[in-house]
Formats: sequence, structure tokens, C-alpha cells
Amino acid sequence: MQTEKQNNKNRLYSLLQKGYARFLKIRGHPHEIALGLALGLFVAMTPTMGFQMAIAICIATFFKLNKVAAGIGVWVTNPVTAPIIYPICYYIGSRIYSVPKSQTMGAGLNVKLFYTLLVKAPELFIALTIGGVIIGLPLAVAGYYFAYSAIRRYQDEIKLKLAQRKEIKLAQRKEKRAIKAQKKRKKKKHKNKRKRRRPSK
Repeated sequence: MQTEKQNNKNRLYSLLQKGYARFLKIRGHPHEIALGLALGLFVAMTPTMGFQMAIAICIATFFKLNKVAAGIGVWVTNPVTAPIIYPICYYIGSRIYSVPKSQTMGAGLNVKLFYTLLVKAPELFIALTIGGVIIGLPLAVAGYYFAYSAIRRYQDEIKLKLAQRKEIKLAQRKEKRAIKAQKKRKKKKHKNKRKRRRPSK
């Protein structure tokens, strides 16, 4: 059992590492990518599961933000995490917006139950939206600063490596030119010595 849990943890960690590495390689300005991720994270907290990707990409396209980053941010809410995220959003929202006691959201939330509750009880949708906005705003801000600093650092490292490679190539070219010039000088000296050694007629 322990080995299975450890293997699952290792798989999850490797998937997160690969995902993070791919995220850093997204092309674009760090500000646009970070804003795209922030938008995705905010939309992910709203009770629009099933339409979140379309909403995030449409908004990102309209405001000229990074669509790939927005799509990645949305995937914070997925069939695995939704049963944890939405009850928390509901709990916070219901504290602000009063929901009738007969209308409650169970902990074992699935997609079918989620949509049934939204159709039958619009108050739940309002509570979820309020809770989602309250959680989504600070999450989006935190996501923006994290993404911006991480991508900026990564892009700066890439630029530095490219600059170092250029310097190395320039140094190698200079060295080759210096070696060629030295060989030419040696050849000239050798020719001059031969001319001096030849007997005059």
C-alpha cells in the first residue's frame, strides 16, 4: 500500500514538473502570459464548469492575453478538484448571501448534482458565484505574480545562455582568425627565409 501511494505521489510530482516546465516555455511577454493565467484561475473559481475553457479563451482573445495560459489556469477546477473547490466557494458565498436552509450543497458533489442544484435553486448559483469571486480574486493576483516572476526569470536565463553562446562563438571565431593570421605570417616568414638563402646569379 505504501509503495503504491509513493508511486502515485511520484507520478503526480513528475506530471506537475512537466506541466510547470511546459508552462515556462509558453511564448509571449511575461505580462500577457501571467494575465492569461490569472484570468484562467479566476474563471476556474466561478460556477461555470463545462464552459470555463470557452469563457476564458474568449475573454483572453478579446483582451489580447495569452490563451494557452488562460486554458491552463482553468484546469485548476477539474472533476477531481471540483468536489473540494465548489463546497468551499458555496460555504463562503452562503455566509454573505443568505440561502434557504432547505437548499444545501453536500460534500459529495459531482457534475450531474451540480447542474441539478443550479437549475432547481438559483440561490446556490448566486452563493457559489459570490464565493468564487471572493476566492478567485486573490488567487488570480497571486497566480499573476507567481507566473510573471517565474516566466521572467526563465526568459532572462534563456537570454543569458544565448548571449553566452554568442560570446563563445565570437571568441571561437576570433581564435580561428588569429590562428589563420599566425599561419599566414609563418608562411610569409618561411618564404622570405627561402628567398634569402637562394644564391645570387
